Amino acid sequence: SRDLSRMVKLYEFAIGTSKCRRINKLLASFPYLLRHRIRPSLMQLRRIDDPSVVRDPENSLLLYPDVSIRDTDPDVAALAYDEEETGSSRRKSRELCWVDKRTLPWKLLPGKALELCARAQNRPLWVCDRMAKELAVVDDISPKFTNRERMTLIGYVDKLSRSIGACERIHQTVVPLNYARHALRSLTVWLWTLPFALVKDLGLLTGPVVAIVSWILYGVYEIGTRIEDPFQGTLRLSIYCDAIRRDVLADAIVRDTAFELEDDGKPL
Repeated sequence: SRDLSRMVKLYEFAIGTSKCRRINKLLASFPYLLRHRIRPSLMQLRRIDDPSVVRDPENSLLLYPDVSIRDTDPDVAALAYDEEETGSSRRKSRELCWVDKRTLPWKLLPGKALELCARAQNRPLWVCDRMAKELAVVDDISPKFTNRERMTLIGYVDKLSRSIGACERIHQTVVPLNYARHALRSLTVWLWTLPFALVKDLGLLTGPVVAIVSWILYGVYEIGTRIEDPFQGTLRLSIYCDAIRRDVLADAIVRDTAFELEDDGKPL
């Protein structure tokens, strides 16, 4: 994200100030939308028919939940199999919800992009597509901005797009359930039989030793299950998102001074 922001600023003379601002706002919203796709529970979604919450029509944005499907979902697997076999689509209807458009990341999306992005099924991918389109239509200013620079900029957008797939693979690819159960059962049996092997040498210390060993090994097992999907609480994603937003937008005035060179002949 920071690399793309730097390149956009370097070629602001060709891209245009207003378009640079739009791209930077889209870029700042990208990590939030990706986080919401991987961890939808972090998004403050409210059902449209929820009587306990009063909706402000002027500041509310209607949308459907954007959820990254896991390969362990049996309902999704059954629907996909039916589509392959019968060719008919019987997708479940999604529940219509709303969010406050004055909150992050919705207030970052410029103009009509807010409504259009809300309709998308994969919102971070939509943001990448819009940034690529914004860059693709920039006119050449030879020799400083040509197709070479344009493709370089779009290449950074491609990297962001590939990061969506990488995060989804980590989130969706889980350790097989049979493997996890077998590992836990094997560990339990081993710990149950451990006292019989230690009691002859340790005597009364067998109980405390077995307790400590059990605590260590079960702790390692639990850590392994957490690392399996680091997005579910292991990583502080909100800190990363806020840092990227501040680097791209909040500190833009101070950061822009790095792109203002002194005139030739003047002392630095």
